[in-house]
Amino acid sequence: MNIEDYTNELENFEKMAELLKASREEMPEVKGIDIYGEVNPFNGSTGGDHIVYVDFKKRYDLDKMIESATSNNIKSELEKLKYKAGIMVADAAGHNITDFFHVAQLHQVFLTGSLYELEFFGNITTKLFEHMNTRFFKSAQITKFMTMIYGEIDENGQFKFISAGHEKPIIFSNQYNKIMSIDDKLIEQYPPLGTMPSSFDMVITKTKGRIGEKSNYKVSELKLMGSGDILLLYTDGLSDQYAANDVKFKERIEKIMRETKKKPAKEIYQSIKDDFKSTGEQVDDISYVIIKK
Repeated sequence: MNIEDYTNELENFEKMAELLKASREEMPEVKGIDIYGEVNPFNGSTGGDHIVYVDFKKRYDLDKMIESATSNNIKSELEKLKYKAGIMVADAAGHNITDFFHVAQLHQVFLTGSLYELEFFGNITTKLFEHMNTRFFKSAQITKFMTMIYGEIDENGQFKFISAGHEKPIIFSNQYNKIMSIDDKLIEQYPPLGTMPSSFDMVITKTKGRIGEKSNYKVSELKLMGSGDILLLYTDGLSDQYAANDVKFKERIEKIMRETKKKPAKEIYQSIKDDFKSTGEQVDDISYVIIKK
């Protein structure tokens, strides 16, 4: 291949990557909840960060799925999806264009698996993530691990999620005007995807990890208690950006949220973006999602 061929291949890859990016139309709409977030790549238009939004009402024909469901329990679970939305934030090691390959795999496996989950169970279960974890363990280098958080927010502000080595969510209280301390016991934390096989899958795959097997995923739960409360999901590129410029991350985010808490999620997002860009040259992919009650 000559340089022109390589250039064309790179352009094709970037076009494919663009199709997997969350669009404005995919932004979830949940009654009483305002959501906005984007990926800010370090290098060009792609990198190792990724966001997937699952507005069940938009992505699926829930009424048709409910009508064709094989049990009342599945029908009931599908009905609940009308009042919630899923959000995934993932961060593959590295921030080059080729690192997007790993999150592209995650994107396709997750959405394909989710459809089967809804058909068989009426919701997305932890079993899907067990299988995804072992699949990545078998196919990825241990140095190319990926952190991920996936959660579902409902109209009451209840956020149920699993975290695979990802940054702990931040909650800003409108009433107390500060970032609230979250007890580590409230959050079940697991290794990044692909570093250890799931013990759940051991019976099926007989895959043994060199450093052991991880325990089965359990769902953690946080709740936005009052109107104006803000939940922040982010990749470590955001906190690293401030650390690289000797700025205290949580203090800076708390200050921004105090100043913008009455604004829509998109404007809070933009205020944070303007701020981290003012700290200096970007050091990594930066992704974050604002969830405001």
